[in-house]
Amino acid sequence: MPVAGWDFSWFDGRASEERPPWGYARILGTRMAALAGVPGAAALDLQTGGGEVLATIPAGPPILAATESWPPNISVACRNLAPLGARVVPVAGALADLPFADASFDLIVSRHPVAVRWDEVARTLKPGETYLSQDVGHGSVRELTEFMMGPQPEQDGPTRAPRWSVRDAEAAGLTVVDLREFHGRMEFYDVAAVVHFLRKVIWIVPGFTTAAYRDRLRALHERIAAEGPFAATSVRFLIEARNPA
Repeated sequence: MPVAGWDFSWFDGRASEERPPWGYARILGTRMAALAGVPGAAALDLQTGGGEVLATIPAGPPILAATESWPPNISVACRNLAPLGARVVPVAGALADLPFADASFDLIVSRHPVAVRWDEVARTLKPGETYLSQDVGHGSVRELTEFMMGPQPEQDGPTRAPRWSVRDAEAAGLTVVDLREFHGRMEFYDVAAVVHFLRKVIWIVPGFTTAAYRDRLRALHERIAAEGPFAATSVRFLIEARNPA
């Protein structure tokens, strides 16, 4: 199965995941629609993947852009975002400089960013405007990582815990105005779902291939057959930060 983009519909009937109560896509749609009738308003979606989430908004501002670094995703994003008139801008990676002028955007958003250049967010946001993202939190799907790779050591330095995002956002001069965290249940009903998930979400088991992990996959298949779905915990947090006027 192809793994480009962030369309997870293939998992229907094979895996499930509890969603955070705040409804990121709904918030995103409301914020974008509020800019639709504002002359000169501009918004940016960072690390858009295949543009699947941004494509759900009912309306967007006059200027709408998205960044992406993985070439297979770029073509998917261009196709998905064409109806919105959005411009998909290739970048070198999650930590690359943003190819936009200072104070370009009224709203910057991101869903599950790999990393955030808070200094670049602050630079490209207009004064008084907002950055909003839903992030993958520290230890998400750790149960699957450790089943495949064994116990993992705790990190000594910064992790994906929300407090580090708050620290970095404030260091860049932004003010955090909302922060929420959620732990939800994830279940895999067969080993095919696990394989597809690990090929698609590559940081859960770095360097994953079916050949390298064949024995662990067989053990997982046998466990699911004997005990039912394999359960893990997904961790998400919502963060909103404002650029002071």
